[in-house]
Amino acid sequence: MSVIKFLFSKTFLKQIALALVAVVVIIFLILQWLKSSTNHGEFETVPDLTGKSISMAEMELKDNRLVMQIQDSANYNPDYPKFSVIEQDPVPGAKVKENRKIYLTLNPSGYRKVLVPNLEDKTYRLAKSTLEALEFKIGKLTYEDNIGKDIVLGLKHKGKPIKPGDKLPKTSVIDLVLGNGNRP
Repeated sequence: MSVIKFLFSKTFLKQIALALVAVVVIIFLILQWLKSSTNHGEFETVPDLTGKSISMAEMELKDNRLVMQIQDSANYNPDYPKFSVIEQDPVPGAKVKENRKIYLTLNPSGYRKVLVPNLEDKTYRLAKSTLEALEFKIGKLTYEDNIGKDIVLGLKHKGKPIKPGDKLPKTSVIDLVLGNGNRP
């Protein structure tokens, strides 16, 4: 029997037809299984958790069949209560699948502490820019007799002297003791 005769024989054509039917049935079954296992077309709406406590956020996410994942809490925001949600990903109102992780950034208990730099014998201008770059605030300026005019003689926080290397929270107010240019 020749190859061409075999390709057009009833036996071969029946086998091709059966193979095509089997492939179509298998693809149909796989698509139905995927539709049911991936919950195709079913979404959960992400709630707005901004400003809520951890426990409230967790309860709300469980009600919506979502999972909470806490991320780093480095940026203190005084507009929100301590340990409340300040950011979330995905954003509120987004449509996500069931059991999706919602990443939350929490508000820490306060500003992080920063090392006080060594500013003694530096000019007021340099000291001011250095402290402001570290997000400290300049408080009261007091002058003492010293030949160097506007030279930093010391630093104070809440009336107490501070030394280089001490740690203070960001946005702390630092008072400067400066020289007035007069001989002692």
